[in-house]
Amino acid sequence: MSLVLAPALTDLQPGRSTITADVLAGLSQHPKALPSKYFYDAHGSALFEQITHQPEYYPTRTELALLQQVMPDIARAVGPGARVVEYGSGSGRKTRLLLQGLSDPVAYTPIEISRAALLASVTELALELPQVEMLPVCADFTGPVRLPEPAQRHDSTLVFFPGSTLGNFTHDESVQLLRAMRQTMGSDGMALIGIDLHKDVAVVEAAYNDAAGITAAFTLNLLARLNRDVGSDFDLSCFQHRARYHVPRMRIETELVSTCEQVVHVDGERFHFAAGEAMQVEYSHKYTDASFAALAAAAGLVVGEGWDSPAPEFGLRLLRPST
Repeated sequence: MSLVLAPALTDLQPGRSTITADVLAGLSQHPKALPSKYFYDAHGSALFEQITHQPEYYPTRTELALLQQVMPDIARAVGPGARVVEYGSGSGRKTRLLLQGLSDPVAYTPIEISRAALLASVTELALELPQVEMLPVCADFTGPVRLPEPAQRHDSTLVFFPGSTLGNFTHDESVQLLRAMRQTMGSDGMALIGIDLHKDVAVVEAAYNDAAGITAAFTLNLLARLNRDVGSDFDLSCFQHRARYHVPRMRIETELVSTCEQVVHVDGERFHFAAGEAMQVEYSHKYTDASFAALAAAAGLVVGEGWDSPAPEFGLRLLRPST
């Protein structure tokens, strides 16, 4: 009987001082904002997993089906012996398809801010894929992260960024993140990116306003997490979830709206909210072929292969460094 060792965790999870500084900076903006990366504590990750199973939320099931369909093409393009680095690994459902479909992947390094989700995912993957070295990193992938080196030599690096997570960032933040991926992949590597494509407003808005209210609970959990981790005193009963598709900007804008005039305290600071005041908590950008190609080009990358699902349209794009 072979022994499967527990993956060695590199723990760079943001601490209280970092989270507090981010919250204070966001609440000092006009309009107020909170960083969406702090959605993903253990409960937030579990709620998001529930969101992905809601009938209105098409991105996850559509991307999974597309990935399964085109995996042979992806494997041929990537080649054997790759190290896979994933930004924001979540539950690992898509990762499993990727690692099983690639030819002899050497190592897998997920970078995930939720320690609970990260450990649960890599523990399962280590049992199913004992030949792949697991090198998990608990960190905020939006900042510089030093990656552990695999024990075996790898022929290339594939950065995996599914789930349309790139759309959660502003244009400048997305370019910065893609540039970081370009550095990670090196001159001979690639990045496989999931992108949600521009489509009918009703379809998009329904995905972020599910009838069961799971997305609303997920959004409000951000405030509960901050109350616990930084000692703020947000009253969850005084905020409501709102998500609307802004067509000219091709993005869902998710906000928490104050239902009354109130004051919130964070680290000794007072923040006044007017009744009806909206606090921005997440963007979810959608793309066309032209807009995504331009974004990639700004980061020194070019779109090689690309695959689209039938309606509701979702895309996978394989990026390479431009010459």
